[in-house]
Amino acid sequence: MQTMNIKLNINTRKYEMDVDVRKSLMDLLRELGYTSVKHGCGVGECGACTVLVDDIPIDSCLYLAVWANNTAIRTTEGECRDGKLSTVQNAYVEEGAVQCGFCTPGLIMTSTSFLEKNKGKDLSHEEIRIGHAGNLCRCTGYQTIINAVESASKK
Repeated sequence: MQTMNIKLNINTRKYEMDVDVRKSLMDLLRELGYTSVKHGCGVGECGACTVLVDDIPIDSCLYLAVWANNTAIRTTEGECRDGKLSTVQNAYVEEGAVQCGFCTPGLIMTSTSFLEKNKGKDLSHEEIRIGHAGNLCRCTGYQTIINAVESASKK
């Protein structure tokens, strides 16, 4: 097994470790206890494993951990500050955008990135839908997710 020493900043916590060069970022994050990162499809289709790497949403199942060397990684766990949910997390709760919850962490990270990139813009439902095209949800029908993102954009 070939390993590489990497440094990561995960939700503002610093790590340095040797990792197998073949290990996905998703597997590493889950091993470190970041269980919001879900293993859905393993091929980058569902978005359940979405995290932000230097504020860019990526499917961590396809992203090698070594590629994340010297980056800042954000997971859903890190969006909660001082015991309070983020604006996006609150909007998901308020709009009922959670059903089984499996896809929710990945959707929240996609929504967070989308809203950070579009701060202050009046977003249409179509723009929100397109901005979340990389995430699948088999339970909600997407309308409550769109409503949650729209609600969060106004706060």
